[in-house]
Amino acid sequence: MPNSQPIYEVVIAGGGPVGLFLACELRLAGVSVLVLEQAADPLSPLKALPFGMRGLSAPTLEVLDRRGLLDDVREASQANNASGATKAFAHWMQQQQQRRPAGHFAGIQFFNEDIDVSRWPYRLPSLAGVNLAVDMQSLETVLAARATAMGAEIQRGVGVEAFEQTDNTVIVRAGGQTFHSRWLVACDGGRSAVRKAGGFEFAGTDPEFTGYSVEVELANPETLRVGRTYTRTGMYTYAQPGTIAMVDFDRGAFHRTQPITMDHVQVVLRRISGADVTLTALRLATTWTDRARQATAYRNGRVMLAGDAAHTHSPLGGQGLNLGLGDATNLGWKLAATIHGRAPAGLLDSYFAERHPEGARILDWSRAQVALMRPTPSTRALESIIRDLIGTRDGATYFAEKVWGLSLRYDLGGGHPLVGRSAPDFTLIDGTRVGKLLQDGRGLLLDFAPGAPLRLLAGRWQGRFNYISGDAENRLGLRAILIRPDGMVASAIESAADDQGVRQAAERWFGEPDGPPS
Repeated sequence: MPNSQPIYEVVIAGGGPVGLFLACELRLAGVSVLVLEQAADPLSPLKALPFGMRGLSAPTLEVLDRRGLLDDVREASQANNASGATKAFAHWMQQQQQRRPAGHFAGIQFFNEDIDVSRWPYRLPSLAGVNLAVDMQSLETVLAARATAMGAEIQRGVGVEAFEQTDNTVIVRAGGQTFHSRWLVACDGGRSAVRKAGGFEFAGTDPEFTGYSVEVELANPETLRVGRTYTRTGMYTYAQPGTIAMVDFDRGAFHRTQPITMDHVQVVLRRISGADVTLTALRLATTWTDRARQATAYRNGRVMLAGDAAHTHSPLGGQGLNLGLGDATNLGWKLAATIHGRAPAGLLDSYFAERHPEGARILDWSRAQVALMRPTPSTRALESIIRDLIGTRDGATYFAEKVWGLSLRYDLGGGHPLVGRSAPDFTLIDGTRVGKLLQDGRGLLLDFAPGAPLRLLAGRWQGRFNYISGDAENRLGLRAILIRPDGMVASAIESAADDQGVRQAAERWFGEPDGPPS
């Protein structure tokens, strides 16, 4: 018989990286979690190299570092990549060249030596770095191990099919079973069953192309040009011996409409490349599109959306994973505070207010890349201009800021340029890094000029954020900084006269203090 009380505080639909990382964040805050994943086997050829390669940007790397996961992710990915260094690059980015690129926009690369890092005066050197190539299989393995070790329950082969919600409970039906929870979070991908059942509007644009990622054997590989090639009918990239990605501007007509056969791939490849290429074997194939849609709301009662369930776009540029992990990072501590009854008014609503604009920006970034891939003379002319611009110092710096995620800033108000941005990785005089200080999932008040007022202020919140005092090797002219659990700066002050701003930020993000001023 169904229990009248929720068994789990949160059920997460979807056991990919976003769902698993959200589970870790919730468990860090002591919330009971059940992850339901439709796929029975977590391993898939599409998650392994080369198709499973993804690029992690600076905000993602900083979050993984702040949770003590970055070294594990790096080591796992390096181990999986040990069989061949050439697979360390995504197949659509691999190029034969002297300089190693720092990133790309629609395949147009920019390089480290062209980037002006002085444009980011509040960014300190960090062990996290600004980009890292990892494979999905390694990332999911690390996150699943951490979630399990922290006490999250993961059930595979059990996909969420339907749900009902009341004022206090969500009843979830999955795999012929019924689960009771206080909250349901959809992390079940672009075709999210939860989003559809929840009646969320998914607005956006329809696809212009069908994209193909295939692993083949070729009778005459010399007929294909290595690297990325634009043609009169589309675009293809080729990495030897047989990894090919291509886009066919058919408005997505072939995506998931029929089986992908060797004959079909050969026909499309010949049309796109203009070469009389012959396939002798099709080892692996998948399709994708540039459909770009976003939910107009991320919450319906006790049901919430994150990751591709909230927004989907083409994989061009590889920013979807970073966007989803950013959702999980932003949502986890806010949902936990709500469940524990200590959330200030509007905290959970701030998830949508902060993440929806970022999702919309990434969708437009993806659409802009599609626009540079259309097989038209005007597009090739525009591409030539963008190529010239990205080769300049200003251009390379602009694209690096966007691709690396350094432009991320939430509109939190406040006058200091750091407010709403990811906290710099300050190093204290004793060698302690801020990244290490955030691993417990709490906020942090860092007092560079120790004094009684801020120490007493922090004590009024009874451990909802930690207080650390001590000077830093480079404090960036600050007296103190208040950092949210997700690593974003809530307040940054330069003098004792600004202490009131710290108190106001503490109330806004951590709720009312537990007692009167001391």
